[in-house]
Amino acid sequence: MKPRPRPSLARRMASGTVAVVVLAVVAFANRPVLAAGSEALHNYNINRQSYKEKYGHWARLPVPAGFRVNAIHAALLSTGKVLIVAGSGNDREQFEAGTFRTVLYDPRTEKFSRVPTPTDVFCAGHSFLANGNLLVAGGTKSYEVLEKDVKRAGGVMKVKNESPDGGPRTFAKGTKFRSAAGHEYASRTAFTVPAAGKVVHGPHVAVTAGETEVWVDAVRPGDAPIVREGAQYRLDGVTDGNLYGVADKITREKQEYGGDKTSYEFDPRTERYHRTGDLTEHRWYPTLVTMGGGDVLAVSGLDEFGRIIEGRNEVYHHRKRAWSRAPQLQRYFPTYPSLHLMADGRVFYSGANSGYGSDAKGRTPGVWNLTNNDFQPVGGLRQPELNETATSLMLPPVQNQQVMILGGGGVGDSPISTARTDIVDLRQRKPVYRPGPDLPKPARYLSTVVLPDDTVLTSGGSSGYRGGPYRGQGRSDLLNAQFYVPSTNSFRTAAASTIGRNYHSEAILLPDGRVVTMGSDPLYDRTGEAPGSFEKRIEVYSPPYLFRGKRPVIAKAPGDVSRGDTFPVGTPDAARIASARLIRPSSVTHGTDTDQRSVALGLKRAGGRLELRVPNQAGIAPSGWYMLFLVDDQGRPSVARWVRVR
Repeated sequence: MKPRPRPSLARRMASGTVAVVVLAVVAFANRPVLAAGSEALHNYNINRQSYKEKYGHWARLPVPAGFRVNAIHAALLSTGKVLIVAGSGNDREQFEAGTFRTVLYDPRTEKFSRVPTPTDVFCAGHSFLANGNLLVAGGTKSYEVLEKDVKRAGGVMKVKNESPDGGPRTFAKGTKFRSAAGHEYASRTAFTVPAAGKVVHGPHVAVTAGETEVWVDAVRPGDAPIVREGAQYRLDGVTDGNLYGVADKITREKQEYGGDKTSYEFDPRTERYHRTGDLTEHRWYPTLVTMGGGDVLAVSGLDEFGRIIEGRNEVYHHRKRAWSRAPQLQRYFPTYPSLHLMADGRVFYSGANSGYGSDAKGRTPGVWNLTNNDFQPVGGLRQPELNETATSLMLPPVQNQQVMILGGGGVGDSPISTARTDIVDLRQRKPVYRPGPDLPKPARYLSTVVLPDDTVLTSGGSSGYRGGPYRGQGRSDLLNAQFYVPSTNSFRTAAASTIGRNYHSEAILLPDGRVVTMGSDPLYDRTGEAPGSFEKRIEVYSPPYLFRGKRPVIAKAPGDVSRGDTFPVGTPDAARIASARLIRPSSVTHGTDTDQRSVALGLKRAGGRLELRVPNQAGIAPSGWYMLFLVDDQGRPSVARWVRVR
């Protein structure tokens, strides 16, 4: 007689009282055994085909030790490689050592490579240009110093030159300034003071003082050199009364991060940073948004002394590879404001941002007309005081002109966060936010990724500030993921991730339809007591559509198309193709991604091929590289082909 086969693990666990008693004994005698059994059952469940077809699947990506970096910025290049930028990676030691890092990840070969990084592009801004280059501007000139660590009083010294004669005056690093009370202050850097301007009107001469700013530190430590009111200072060794310093205050208050003004185009073909003209302002935490004509607008940020930039915006001229001031576009925003290019060329500010700046000024959502600088406020947003660390995106397809804002928290290191989502239809003459479905849990730092099937994957985030305690709980990283479905205005559950992602984390759609997630910079470790460490592991999510049978194939497609034109695409699956999408690759940091958008293409069948039509509005499909996806009648996307829209 053949022995009877043993029942499966699942069947044995469901076999009634005996199993319950056995498990109870095991739980009492050896809790680790029970935990191991639960983990084994969980792994069994999430790897079942039926589970993956419904919820998708997460997998860890093996990253060689030499390529594990602090992923502060990430972008998908038109070569299909992922650019992962750390700069100094929020690591003061790396900054002071001049160690700045960038790596490339190739999903097709699973290989990593290093990229020389010339300056600290940590917390820069970036956006794609029409030629596929990634414009990267700003970054870190100096690290913050907490108040408890400020040993010497310091502040900004405005140096004035009231003499129009003798030309500019240059001074070395360490130049001394002396107060009326006899305290000395030394400049951190060399500086040049321009000569005064002189305008002659007949017998009258008008002189405008030349001026520059430099940071100074007290020569002696302690509180004695602190000055809290405006005062004038004498430069040591300078007897000319036309040259002097003025400072509003010199204190031992916290010193914020200082912005850099370098600017680069990262070329996917050479895989190198290429220097452009400098920004007109130093910027740390700026937002860059590519406009319909191909130029790039830079807004907000902290200047070289850690002060919020008061609305002085500027434009990158892509043909000249140079920046110029844009005084006609004076407008204040908090740092990393989420901006979205609209169909008619205007820009929508969703209200989402990443922090620095007034808690009242510049936080109202609205439509910004770049032609006349008019700003039309958009009302209806619930809990507007919780927009910091929120995320927003243009819902797919972009022709619907709907923007969704998700989650967010209170200003600064507030412990408060929200599960709110709201949606605005920008096609309305007077657009107003309306409520969307709540997230499963209050969340900030969410990642949102537009998928080819017109759903949005939301993952990561935490309920507490940088993953810290929330409502008395410990680490508050959220492992749940979900799809937002615009057609039903609802969330659908996705498989749970295994790695927490909060501040400094990213998620990007790959050409094969998967999503890569990386980064996270928690304030505390899992105990909630010791300092946290940057999360260097990378995880890849495969959505359910990758487990539901044969995907359509793009056999042939042009590399270049023009707005308003129709182009042919060869596919053996023409009869079952339901939609075609051009998805602009992501360039994301701090939850801000001004590039991500999904463009619906007109679709006609012509024999055994498709005829696809590109919208003719630059505000719908800005010039540049896109991933072309074909999606069949079961919601299964093809592997993308790269197409350049001109």
